Amino acid sequence: MLKLIARRLLQMVIIMAVVSLILFLVFDSDKFKKQIATAELGGFSVAAMSDHDYQKWLKDKGLDVPVYERYAQWIGGLLQGDFGKSFEKDAPVSKVMGERLLNTGILAFWVFFLMIPLSLIFGIVAGMKEGSFQDRSVSFIAVFTTSIPEIATAILLTVIIALGLGWLPSKSAMTGGWNSLELVLPVLTLVLYDFGYVARMTRASMAEVMTSQYIRTAVLKGIPYARVIMRHALRNALIAPFTVIVLQLNWLLSGVVVVEVFFQYNGFGKMLLEAALFGDIYVVQAATLVAVFVAVLSQIISDVGYTFLNPRIRFS
Repeated sequence: MLKLIARRLLQMVIIMAVVSLILFLVFDSDKFKKQIATAELGGFSVAAMSDHDYQKWLKDKGLDVPVYERYAQWIGGLLQGDFGKSFEKDAPVSKVMGERLLNTGILAFWVFFLMIPLSLIFGIVAGMKEGSFQDRSVSFIAVFTTSIPEIATAILLTVIIALGLGWLPSKSAMTGGWNSLELVLPVLTLVLYDFGYVARMTRASMAEVMTSQYIRTAVLKGIPYARVIMRHALRNALIAPFTVIVLQLNWLLSGVVVVEVFFQYNGFGKMLLEAALFGDIYVVQAATLVAVFVAVLSQIISDVGYTFLNPRIRFS
């Protein structure tokens, strides 16, 4: 177990080093540096900046040194938590991104808290008796919710619940904390969309396990059906859904831009879109690093989780 974790952590360091180098080389080009210079020197156009002003700015910033020295300086700043300054927000990137990551973390917590038990329970119930009424019902609901785009679900819920019935606010600016009613609509939108995908994976995995020879043997031995499910089938059936659930970390971090923008939710995805539209280069650069880090970390969590669900992987 420790060797597996050590190998994965080493791979994560190597991947992050390569990604950081690629990002640095991309954003270290004259085009992006001139955009940063114009933002710092008053916001005039890049075309209006003279070569003298640009060279002076490079010297003042210490950017007239060789590329390897600039990269070392940039990495040193990252390790100290210095991601640069957001020109749109006029604040350090670390502060802006920290607030938005916290908001997205709150959203992710409630989505996982509701989606995981619901999708696993319904998926297991459907897979236990393939082809039954309960299986067809769960499959229909799962396909129906997944086939509707997130934006359509968000609009439908807003029109009915917020505008029609007036039960909930239509926007979620995150001013009420963890248990705010502002969270209900974005959380419900994401749960409805993601529930079907995980439930279908769980159902398919459970149905496959239920047709295996060792399950038939356990049933023929007279072992109680509930024990067969809990002790023999469930653990193996959770391997595939576990992978899907862990992958949702990446999706919730940067893939929920549509939901966050629609509900005006001040999360990581909305921040990334705003930074890209505004040209806030340091924010885009830092957000990309964080997204890659979460993707690699989720893979490590997935690999470690495999060893608990399938002991044979520990010795492979």
